[in-house]
Amino acid sequence: MKVLIFAGSLRKESFNKKICGFLKAEIEKNKWAEVEYLQDSFAGFPIFDEDFEKQNGMPTVVESFCQAIERCQAMIVSTPEYNGSIPGGLKNALDWVSRKVPLPLKGKHLLLLGASPGALGGIRALWHTRVPFEALGCHVFPEMVGIPKVHEILGADGGVSNEKMRENISRVTKSYLEFAGK
Repeated sequence: MKVLIFAGSLRKESFNKKICGFLKAEIEKNKWAEVEYLQDSFAGFPIFDEDFEKQNGMPTVVESFCQAIERCQAMIVSTPEYNGSIPGGLKNALDWVSRKVPLPLKGKHLLLLGASPGALGGIRALWHTRVPFEALGCHVFPEMVGIPKVHEILGADGGVSNEKMRENISRVTKSYLEFAGK
């Protein structure tokens, strides 16, 4: 099984990108699946505008992102929380992907994680992020992981230094991948 991992953030030093790097290493170390990690998954996407699309067609960067989704059987997204909701860049990417026929997200399995320096770990964003993915045909895994105070648990090596959180992330990821592989 091939799993696609990407962050819902564009920031170069994003905590969520670091969590994605940790997930990639964890999955590969345990040989749970083949991994494709897109560090700059939707960087460079123009703001979705149907007039722009009619005039210019689907941008190459969007086509590449859609192809990565098509190549996988499962996805993992770690997203920040922007003002209690889904980040605009991630929502914009989903709006573009929704224009691709056939719909690349339809039938894909998805695990959502959220990492934040705040006390809630991005959990409010996860509920908002589920909605467009489900509307686009994804099977969103029921258990989501919020990672609070992420800046305090990320090691310099990109690992998760808090043993309890590391074990929880690994447990949920393994359970999700076993479910998605059925």
